Formats: sequence, C-alpha cells, structure tokens
Amino acid sequence: MNVNWLTNRTKQPFYLRRAFSLKEQPVSAALTACGLGQYNAFLNGARVGDAYLEPAWTDYDKLVLYRTYDVTELLRAGTNALLLEIGSGWYLWDQSFGYSFHFPPFMPPNPNPYLPFGESLVAFFELRVFYADGTQTLICSDEACRTKPHGVLHTNVYGSEWIKGASLARGASIPDYDDSAWDAALAADENEIPKGSLAEAGLPPVRALRRYEAEEIGQVNGRRIYDLGQNISGILEAEVRGQAGTTVNFYPAEKLDADGGADQMAKNWMPINNVIRYEIAESGQVERFTQHFTYFSGRYFAVSGEAEIISLSALAISSAWKRAGSFNCDDERYNKIYKLIEKTVEANMLGVHTDCPTIERFAWQEPNHLMAPSIFYMKDGKALWEKFLRDLRLAQHTAEDRFRDMRGKLFCPGDGLVPSQAPCYIPNVLPVPGLGSFYDIIPWGSTCILGTYWHYLFYGDLQIVRDNYDTGWRYLEYLKTKVNADGFLNHGLGDWGNPENMLVRENVETVFLYADALTLASFAVLLDKPEDVRELRAFADRIKSNYNEKLLSFDEKLGAWCYHIWGEGGAISQTAEALPLFWGMVPEERERDVVKALRAALEEKNCFMAGEIGLPYVIQSARRYGMNELIARFVTRETHPSYYAFVLDGETTLGEYWEHNPSSHCHDMMGHIIEWYYNGLAGIRPLKPGFARVRIEPYLPAGMNSFTCSYETPKGMIRVRAHRRDGAPVFTAEIPESIRWEAAENVTVSVSRKE
Repeated sequence: MNVNWLTNRTKQPFYLRRAFSLKEQPVSAALTACGLGQYNAFLNGARVGDAYLEPAWTDYDKLVLYRTYDVTELLRAGTNALLLEIGSGWYLWDQSFGYSFHFPPFMPPNPNPYLPFGESLVAFFELRVFYADGTQTLICSDEACRTKPHGVLHTNVYGSEWIKGASLARGASIPDYDDSAWDAALAADENEIPKGSLAEAGLPPVRALRRYEAEEIGQVNGRRIYDLGQNISGILEAEVRGQAGTTVNFYPAEKLDADGGADQMAKNWMPINNVIRYEIAESGQVERFTQHFTYFSGRYFAVSGEAEIISLSALAISSAWKRAGSFNCDDERYNKIYKLIEKTVEANMLGVHTDCPTIERFAWQEPNHLMAPSIFYMKDGKALWEKFLRDLRLAQHTAEDRFRDMRGKLFCPGDGLVPSQAPCYIPNVLPVPGLGSFYDIIPWGSTCILGTYWHYLFYGDLQIVRDNYDTGWRYLEYLKTKVNADGFLNHGLGDWGNPENMLVRENVETVFLYADALTLASFAVLLDKPEDVRELRAFADRIKSNYNEKLLSFDEKLGAWCYHIWGEGGAISQTAEALPLFWGMVPEERERDVVKALRAALEEKNCFMAGEIGLPYVIQSARRYGMNELIARFVTRETHPSYYAFVLDGETTLGEYWEHNPSSHCHDMMGHIIEWYYNGLAGIRPLKPGFARVRIEPYLPAGMNSFTCSYETPKGMIRVRAHRRDGAPVFTAEIPESIRWEAAENVTVSVSRKE
C-alpha cells in the first residue's frame, strides 16, 4: 500500500481534492483512506460508505486505523473527483471553541495534560482501479492533490462546531468543480507523520441508527426550544434561512431547567457549554448544514439567532448497530427499562466505549467486563471488544514509562500497569486524597483479563485468549506489587457509585485480584501452559485463604457466617456477600450461610444498594441462588435506587447514579440488569464457550404474563417464550440442532434444523 501522508500544514480542518481520469468503466475499485483526527470521503458527489467519525479513536502514537471501501459503483469512465475533508478529533484537540473537559476542583491539578499527536492535520488515500482487460490504475495522495481551508472553522471533540457557510466547498466532489484557486497539497514531514502503526479497521463503523425530527416546544429567554424526543449521541442536521452573515447557535442539552430552557449544567460538576454555530452564506436562501467532525449529545436544543429554522433533526449514531438479541413482554415497565438501557449503550458506543457522551467522553474500561454480558446479549460485540482489548494492550505500561508528579518530578507508574482508560488522552495519574487512584483501579484494568473471559464465553474464539494472555500475566504481576501487609488490595475506588458510599475497597479489590488469577489460570489451561496453571492457582489459593481467614466470620445477629466489611466493625453489604459467592471463594460448608446473608442484606434495604462494581454480581448471585422475586421487585421500584424510577423521571437513557437529575443522564455503567433479562427471565445461559452448550431455565415474575426473547448465538438463534395458562407459567424454547442443551423440567424444547 502506498501511504503518502499529505497536509496543508495547519491545525484547522481542511479539504483535500484529487481529480483524475479513467479510460473506461472499471469492473472493481477499492479506496483506502485515513484522515487524522476525523475524516469524511466523497467521490463524484456521493458520500463514500455510511460511516461517521472515521477513524475510531486510538493512541495515535501506537495505532492508526484506516478503512477500505468498495467504490466501484461511484466511478465512471472519464473525469472523476475524490474529496476528503479532515478535522481535528483527538489527534489535535481544538480547545478554543465550546466546551472542553476539565477535572473538577476536588481533584489535584493534573501535571500531565493532553499532548497533541502531531503538528498538523494529515490524510492519505489510495484508490486502486481494475479494468476488464486485467489492467489497473493506481491513484494516490500525491502532489496532484489540491487543498484549501474547510468551512468548519473549529471542531471540538466534545461536540461543538463552528461552520461558516460561505467557506464550505459545496460541490467540490463533483468532477467539473473548479479547484484552480486551491493550493497544492504538501507532503507531510517527519514531525507530521503519525507515529502509530497502520492497521485496517476491523471494528464496525459508526453508523446512523435513525433520524429524530425535533419539535419546537416553546421559547425561553429569547431562545427557541426543540425536543428530539430521545437522548442520543447524534449528528445535527438543519435547514435555515436568513440574512448573510447571521449566526445561528444550537445549544444541545440532556434536560430542561425549571423554566423549560435547555439546561447545560451537569449537576455537581460544570456547565457543558457546547454549541453548534452556523453562519449563513446567502440572504434569503434555504441552507442545509450538518456537523462534520464531531457529535453532540442530548435530547433538547436551544436555538438563538435571527433566522428561520426550516427543519431541525439529528441522526442517532453508534458502533453498536447490529442487534444480537431482543426481549419483549406484556409488562411495559420491563420494556421501557430495556429500551432505556439499549439507547444508553448505543449512545456510548462510538469506536470506543465512553462513560458518557456529555461530560468526559473517556474510554473508561470497567464496563468492558462488568457490562459485557448485558451488551453481548443485546448487541454483536465481537469485533468491538477485539478493538477495545487491543487498545488496552497498547496502553499497558512498561518500566520505561514516565509521568510528572505534583512537584514536576518524573515517576514510573509501574511495569505492567493497565490504566483505567484506553485510549487515554488526559492521563490523571495522581491519587485523589480520600478517594483513591482514578488511573490505577483493579476493576478497570482487569478488563484485560475479565473482558477477555466474557468475549471467549460468548463467542468461543480462542484467539482472543491468545491475544490477551501476556497482557493479563504482566498485569497480575504488577498487582502483586500492590498487595498490602494484610494481604489485600485497597488503592482504587472500591464499589464506585454505591448510593451509601460503601466502597468496601479491601473486600472488592481483593476479590478481583482472586478473579484475575483464577481466570488467567483457566486461560493457561486452554493454552496448554501447565507451569502457569500451577503458579496461578497457588497464588489464587493464597488470596482466597487469607480473604476467608480475615473477612469471613460468624454474625450473632444474623445467626450465620458472612463476609464483614474490613475495618467497619462487623458491617455487611450486598456487594461484600455477592462478590465471593459469584467467584467461588466461599467454603462449601459456609455457602448456605453467605447466601442467607446476601438475602438479608437485600431484604433489609428493599432495593439494590450497590455501586457499578458490585451490582452485576449482586444481581447474578441473587439469580443463581433463587432470589428472582427480589430482583423483579427491585427493578420495578418507583423510587430510587431503581431502573423504573428513571422511566418515571421521564428519562430516555440511564442516569449515572441512582438519583433524580444525575450529573450525566446517559451512563450505561449501571445497566447490568439486561443480563438478567436474558439469563434470568429467559433463562438462556452458556455452559460452554460460544454457547456450544446451554441451559434454559426461564422465570416469569408476578405482574408479567408473557414474554418472547431471542438471542443469536455463534451457532444460531435461540428463542424462548412464556405465557400463563390457568395462572401457571408455560415455557417453550427453540434451540438450533448445533447446540447441546439442557433445560428445566417446565420447559418444552424444540430443535430447529438448518434449511
């Protein structure tokens, strides 16, 4: 492949155009392209592909992704024109316009700020054309390319964009467009060429899921207020008419304030003062414009400016556009919760898995194992997670890596450390007094092991284990250096998001140390590494023994053995009981007691009183030990903490914490209940990797009289249906013949055969 990086030697967005001639209609043609930070490609007046925000975000010093498109149908004999438009993205973060993330004041100043990846924006392309006679033509990014500044003056990765209508090169991808006034493109020099290795993008592109038409719902403080009806990550599209030079401003927001205005204030945080600004080019003409290089997040828009709004709509975009499963029932509460979480997942899946599309847009890693089963049941996550895990491998630190401390001196984060974000553009490596480290957090870094585990369980591809085994081994070796004198880990965030702030660090983080070692040992078995198996199991046994010795004790009030919270004088919590139950740390003779303690902790609170780290294990341990009735009750509570409470609050995506008006209204980190929809209600549970063997054990809760659920496994579609007959639940399941299965006694199974 001919990789000739071109630039116009600027940090601002620009166009790159190449006119060329073909001797005849080709039989096939492929365009390979990349532009950093973000690019769009057009050929003969048509958009190339259906992707947005290409390429997916990476650490550009280590990896740059390109994509290849079949453009056969877009070419023609004679004159053709290719147009690339290139914007800033994370490659050269433009912080001069609109909202840009800043750490909150309770955190220490960060001496390790964002660093640009190059000195200017760059792009390359290669167009390979094949003719019927066997000959071919190669058109590359070279000195024949022309360039000019883009009509997008500023584009901020957090959603703001300033578009000058008169400067847009409308029609530049049409062959007869006159580019004689454009400048010659420049070859990128050594300081401008990206350092990262080039690779074909294997993950699904960001695509438009659907269009939402905005409805004007009023005016507040001179601004017109519009409602899309759904909180999304989206591309704004609008038609306006007014006087040339008039500026129209669109302010996105997730919620409305008390006066009905678009509220850009993130609770307890900061204003998210994003704006998409358009300057009208011609008086009296209808002008259509769209965002080019970034995306907004929100449901509402406030619009200012003396112009007529002909139309206002938005494309909801996501990398998670391919569904794997579906669930529908006659109890609308469950359906609304499902939709709430699915829309949240979609809005946070854009080449990376963001924590939220509003405040941070960081690729925090913990949901890539905690939310993995929930997302894998809903969406095809195979290629997405392969990319996420690759990002983690590239982010793992070596002994040579250095950062600055508060005094400006160099320090080493530690060989093998897997940071909490990948890619990480603003490394906040300093622990926060009283809170712990936000950079070195074991349930976050453990995605390199546990995210691999869930991927292998769902998709059965051993290559994911091969790819990530060494990273997991090095990470575990790093964690061993952090074990304290009591045999615990306690330097991270614990059960982050717990409504009562019960972080239980020693309990939580040490379980993950055990889970990492045990899971890595299972990988060593798969990879035929017997010495590693012995070493890993021995280490896991030592962790387990110490954990039970110091945390498992008899509770007089409960009349049972249970896990007490380290340093809390005999207190228990849902998370403290559920985690060791799930990971098999409980001695067999104490298991019944700990289950009793978990039920007692659940019944005492009458809700899920757990943060994002403990919640999936609370739900799944409760399901495993026959507490589905409690789960169903808690899911449909009408007050927080509850999923249904968000529905009653009028939310269309899941909030960050269990509260009304959370800081972020679009966080998928608490969406673990979806896993229970599939393996609890529908009862579809993998017993072997890739669903080679399954168990079907459904549950029909009170208030629900029927449901249908389907899941597309790697071996075919499983369908489970339920209804009531004379008050009793009746379950049927359809399973492909390629899957071995077992089922509960009350399930009628039919085997489907391939046609």
